[in-house]
Amino acid sequence: MSSDDRSPESRRDDRSPVLIGVGAVTQRESDPARALEPTALMARALEAAAEDAGSRRWLESADAIAVPRGFWSYPDPARLVADEIGAKQAKTWVAEIGVLQTTLFARACQAIRDGAADTVLVTGGEAKHRAMLAERAGGVAPLTEQEDTLADEVWRPEADILHPVELASHLGMPVRQYAVIENALRFAEGRSLAEHRDEVAEMWAGMSRVAAANPDAWSDEVLSTEEVRDAGTGNRMLAFPYTKRHNSQWNVDQAAGMIFTTRALARASGVPESQWIHPRAVAESNHMLPLVARAELHRCPAFGIAGRAALAHAELHVEELAHVELYSCFPSAVRVQQRELGLAEDRPVTVTGGMAFAGGPLNNFVLQAAVTMARRLRLEPGASGMVNAVSGMLTKQGVSLWSTREGAGFEALDVSAEAERETPRVAVRDGFTGEARVAGYTVLYGADGPTHTVVLGDAADGVRVVGVGEDAALAEAAVGTEIIGREVRIDAEGVALLG
Repeated sequence: MSSDDRSPESRRDDRSPVLIGVGAVTQRESDPARALEPTALMARALEAAAEDAGSRRWLESADAIAVPRGFWSYPDPARLVADEIGAKQAKTWVAEIGVLQTTLFARACQAIRDGAADTVLVTGGEAKHRAMLAERAGGVAPLTEQEDTLADEVWRPEADILHPVELASHLGMPVRQYAVIENALRFAEGRSLAEHRDEVAEMWAGMSRVAAANPDAWSDEVLSTEEVRDAGTGNRMLAFPYTKRHNSQWNVDQAAGMIFTTRALARASGVPESQWIHPRAVAESNHMLPLVARAELHRCPAFGIAGRAALAHAELHVEELAHVELYSCFPSAVRVQQRELGLAEDRPVTVTGGMAFAGGPLNNFVLQAAVTMARRLRLEPGASGMVNAVSGMLTKQGVSLWSTREGAGFEALDVSAEAERETPRVAVRDGFTGEARVAGYTVLYGADGPTHTVVLGDAADGVRVVGVGEDAALAEAAVGTEIIGREVRIDAEGVALLG
């Protein structure tokens, strides 16, 4: 039967995207002069993916290479990778910071499904550890210089992630905003401060055990609950209740590579179907609401919306997922996803060990996680998994579903409009003076102890306000007792608890 005689359904099946090759690289070179730079690590990861897929021809025949931007300054990193792996005809795509990492999966699969490409490579990498070692030695880790050029396509976010009030109130760093979310979640669930700190540290200690069993993880150190929870030498407090060990570890040298193609090409090239991973759906919300303007600081309704949309299209239930990888920049990100997605709190949340232990290369962890997920699913025929992404402070949400079995054709779903409708917001007032009820807070730390207490409050008229206090007594109260729900006075002198 010729291709012209086949049904439209059959022709669509031929163009359905499959993931046929995955590779990951973790570089542990102690001499920065010998360590590879980020694009070289990306090339190594793609070469490993090609070996996994059975032929280097997948690299040489690639139609496009997609790369998420990292710490490095290459204008078109995908072109450097293409030159190194011999992908002479490949178009180059770069996703700027603020674009969800799941977007790279979505656009690769859409291009294949729609006939715009037959093979797409997705890769990303960092060499921040290399750069850090060079800096400690008094030098700079060199990067290949490119002429001032742009990729063939550059994908950019539509808006800024941070609110001006946040920037003016010591809330510009992610650890501080996620700590606010963490404290708000504790209050909403009625946990005591001690119970809550134990609960969070136990989850993170469990993730260290997963990372220790993952050969691609940056760290193989197994930590106890106490070693995560308690501040001390090598584990300073950053923003209450978070210590350094709660924090994503981005000083790593890691890269990931993935090869997507059509079912028809995979079959014709002899890639065993046992090797195929079927991308079932990517659902994303790009509705951007800064933390300070969220009425419910402990919630992220868009994750539930994205999860339900992806699962419905894939004809799966959340309980059927054999494995999940919840984006793990900080504990509150994981814990909010669990609740919004309806995941049981006692089920594993990672196959990698998470960003604090497996490694959290900037803007690339989701690719690392997808590689690990693909390998895990191949060992369990018929199994399905979820890999999630976050941009900003739970600002944008991405859910991707993968399976070793076919289902409904791949679809990229945009749930931004529904997320905007279903996420309650409040007005924000700058320069507020007066009384407010504490909705969320964190205490910030320097080398010598607490420095500032940042309070998000709700004024009597329902407007959200922010106050920053430097009083030691306020900081002591905030880390020793529950201050959410209490009244405070905010003025030019700082923040004072009332009553």
